Amino acid sequence: MNLGPLPVGRRAVLAGAAAAGTAMTLAACGGSGSSDGSVTLQMVESITSSARTELLRGLLDQFQEENPDIVVELVSPPTEQADQKLQQMLQAGSGIDVLEVRDLTIGPFTNNGWLYDMSAETNEWSGFEELTDQAQAFANSVDDKTFAIPYGFYGLSLFYRPDLLEEAGFDSAPETWEDLVEQASAIQDPGNGRYGYAFRGSSNAIGQALAALEAYSADDLDLENVYKLASGESIFSAPASQEALDVYIQLYREGSPESSISWGYPEVVEAFTNGSTAFLLQDPEVIAAVEQSSLSEDQWDVAPLVTGPGGKATWPMATAGWGVAESSQNKEAAVKLVQWLAGDASTTFAKENSLVPILQSAGEDEFFTSGPWAAYVTMTEDPDTYLACQEPRGVAWWTEWGQRSDSDLQKILTGSLSTADALSGWDEFWTEKWEG
Repeated sequence: MNLGPLPVGRRAVLAGAAAAGTAMTLAACGGSGSSDGSVTLQMVESITSSARTELLRGLLDQFQEENPDIVVELVSPPTEQADQKLQQMLQAGSGIDVLEVRDLTIGPFTNNGWLYDMSAETNEWSGFEELTDQAQAFANSVDDKTFAIPYGFYGLSLFYRPDLLEEAGFDSAPETWEDLVEQASAIQDPGNGRYGYAFRGSSNAIGQALAALEAYSADDLDLENVYKLASGESIFSAPASQEALDVYIQLYREGSPESSISWGYPEVVEAFTNGSTAFLLQDPEVIAAVEQSSLSEDQWDVAPLVTGPGGKATWPMATAGWGVAESSQNKEAAVKLVQWLAGDASTTFAKENSLVPILQSAGEDEFFTSGPWAAYVTMTEDPDTYLACQEPRGVAWWTEWGQRSDSDLQKILTGSLSTADALSGWDEFWTEKWEG
């Protein structure tokens, strides 16, 4: 099976109790050689949880067994502070050999010269041809150079509670954004601690808002950069974006917990897995979290991403992977580790972490064609409804955009900024960046 283009991502794994104190201590130590000839690599992940870190540590132990001359120390800062910690370490020019590189960070990291170009090694690596087209494309996504090799892909889908829908009189999951507002509002019952939608109001919240904006302007988008219309103007200038953003804010006001204004990734996942909300838009790694929760098998399911008025949604590629720091003194060993993680280990990582895999061979695995994954197959097989496209995540100002949009969304939710003024400001922001 060809898994095809991938849905909007956002990109994180459930934040948990990674050992922050130990991580900070290790971060002070750089990868180095030792007197017995072995090499010690320092590897830093940025999307952390206790289960994920344990999984990754197990894979690294296997790598060390196969490569006894290489020792890998894993650093796992808390997710909410990880990007800042990584940036500080990269700026310092020490303490990192291998690091997690996300589509959110690859632009700023390469723009600052912090990542090593693995192109020469990739050109000689037989494993590259075993990657899916999507994985190969991301590996060469910055000026056709290899600054990172992905470990899997993320994409939004709709997690929902069939039992709560039935109680509210609905016989199927919502198909459109307006359906989602209607059903979430009908289920909402704060007095009994039950809410419709697990709204993400805090960090990186713009991703889900853009899913709505892109769906409402789907027929008019530049699919090579969905922050632009085919006319060349920004998506934020489109009349449909006003309607989309208003519907998205309505979802918060009428169908979400008031406290979700401050929810990030961990909180929205917890709200769904503990049974307090009926809907969650999130990436497939949540499948593992729900399977391990108190919800029974018949209490949850996954549906395709909701669409706009024209019956379409967008699938921007969202991913993350492993790269090598330019400052590393052990690049040969570091590249060897990155390539090893992109082999059979990547399928194990994808299964345990609920990611769309990077190896072509994994596409034939029954694990990825049944159960909660069926929604992704549905979307893959209907490219006219779920449009393959790209968001401009590699631009140097992506971090600045994230901070600006998070701040503005908070103002909208608290009533101190209108959706019209927000869209006007975002249109001006992107237009000036593109013209600059």
